[in-house]
Amino acid sequence: MYRIGNGYDVHRLVAGRKLILGGVEIPHSKGLDGHSDADALCHALCDALLGAVGAGDIGHHFPDTDPQWKGISSLILLEKVGQLCAERGYKVVNTDATLIAEKPKLAPHISAMQQNIAKALKIVVGQVNVKATTTETLGFTGRQEGIAAQAVALLEKTEPYNY
Repeated sequence: MYRIGNGYDVHRLVAGRKLILGGVEIPHSKGLDGHSDADALCHALCDALLGAVGAGDIGHHFPDTDPQWKGISSLILLEKVGQLCAERGYKVVNTDATLIAEKPKLAPHISAMQQNIAKALKIVVGQVNVKATTTETLGFTGRQEGIAAQAVALLEKTEPYNY
């Protein structure tokens, strides 16, 4: 039995914050605004995984009203979501994500992002794909107001269902 989930996240770019994507600190004049480290890539992946197992979304599990998640690394949230999937009897087959940002150039950081994601999910790097694209200066990402991420995840049920 296979299950597919998708996720989407977006955060506003602001001065005075670090830019963290896939657990990698990327040199840039602005960072993403949010309750945690605002790692849009990890957040989209969390939602894709949670969707695949029918477990709601990241806001349900890690609400921005809860101070324990303030400033937390989103790799930790991703690891917790991976554990939740395993507890429900699922293993990750693969993930695929797209970062949408006009600047900075993200390609030099993708390998490190994939390694971080694989480690958090306890899978091999070959099961993780990350891509980056621009919107050719169109929309909020094109105006460099924010960064978006889309993700899909395929999970396989490893334990029988209890109906």
